[in-house]
Amino acid sequence: MSLQSLLMPAISQRLFSRERLLAQRAKFESRRAAAALPHQVHYFHQVDDPYSALVAQILPALLQRYSVELCPHIVSAPIAAASPERDKLVAYSRADAQRLAQHWGLSYDDAGCQPDGADCDQATRTLVAAIEDGQFVEHVQAVSHALWSPGSDGMGGTGLRQATVEAAAAHLHGSDSLRQDWGHYLGATLYYGGEWYWGIDRLYHLEQRLQALGAQRAGVVGAMFPPSVDLNAPVELAHPCTIDFFFSLRSPYSAIVARRVFDLGRMTGATVRLRYLLPMVMRGLPVPKAKRQYIVHDTAREAFVRHMPFGRMNDPVGRPTERGLAMMPLAQREGRGQEYVLSFMQGVWAEGLDAGSDRGLRKIVERAGLSWDAARNALNDEAWRMEAEANRAEMFALGLWGVPSFRVGDTAVWGQDRLWAVQDALMRIAAPAKGQP
Repeated sequence: MSLQSLLMPAISQRLFSRERLLAQRAKFESRRAAAALPHQVHYFHQVDDPYSALVAQILPALLQRYSVELCPHIVSAPIAAASPERDKLVAYSRADAQRLAQHWGLSYDDAGCQPDGADCDQATRTLVAAIEDGQFVEHVQAVSHALWSPGSDGMGGTGLRQATVEAAAAHLHGSDSLRQDWGHYLGATLYYGGEWYWGIDRLYHLEQRLQALGAQRAGVVGAMFPPSVDLNAPVELAHPCTIDFFFSLRSPYSAIVARRVFDLGRMTGATVRLRYLLPMVMRGLPVPKAKRQYIVHDTAREAFVRHMPFGRMNDPVGRPTERGLAMMPLAQREGRGQEYVLSFMQGVWAEGLDAGSDRGLRKIVERAGLSWDAARNALNDEAWRMEAEANRAEMFALGLWGVPSFRVGDTAVWGQDRLWAVQDALMRIAAPAKGQP
């Protein structure tokens, strides 16, 4: 066992603990109060990002709900290293934004293509001018509508002032640098006191934080976009569909959604088909430091909300993941696939087990109900590699590229925060049995 494997669990447990997060927040608030500063929320808007088009619609409501000062910034698209398979990401983002808009009653229709580049440049110049004039919140929704709506008159129909090309370029450069310095890479992001909140999906974390500080206005309770609620009682479906669960043993988001998707299958009678893949970095795709750090910190927040253990980790990149995947065919033959996935995920992401060692992997294997003797023999079988590659190819054919991803019928979604869409698709396709709600 390496020194890193020995130290990583204790370090990560402290680094991603709720206690440390709350202490950091308290320290920030102490400094803010001492300087008599307002609650200042920074918002990073990307004009050609559909998630930014959704956030633009809720900014007035955010300011009505909380006593905060909004500092807007216009940013460029993320760098290539932070957005592999960019074409898939762009197309999926539009479809997903439409799904979110329908779910939450917002306005967005996927036109099937990105806005024209010249229109995006005009939108950037218009919003930079709006920031200069202190009118960003008042104008951003109209600008987004003109940019994204096929039936609009385009940017020329807004009648708003545009900043010079030079001023817009300088603003973009400064905003991109600020976003990078503070540790993020995406648009549609909000930043407050050392923490990032992406899109309307993570807005509830910011709202909970502001409410804990007493920054809400009179009568404000709850969140505008609360986290989804999983099924907590069985629903008998006449013809339950199969749920394809694309996951990586090295994905923290996969780790915290695995039990939830297995519970969904149990509650509905749907079969959950395990579609394991090698992680991105082991397929030669870069994962920048800012992206890695945000993902783990965000996973810790999401795990806390879902009451799931997480944070005492032993990153299984490389050999530990390969050894872990070599067990998958055995676990599936023995009918213990789900138990093994849960055991592995808990072991490396919540208990700090080293799956690269026989001691760590044996504990993972045996508590999943598998024989260690059979597991040692399975380590010599490389058949899992072909299966992992076939799963990757099928996921890519669905227009997806990252994990966790899911497919139910003709619905394919990405992200642990889209399990509600999987559940909706399951209910829609497989009608409840007679007498069921």
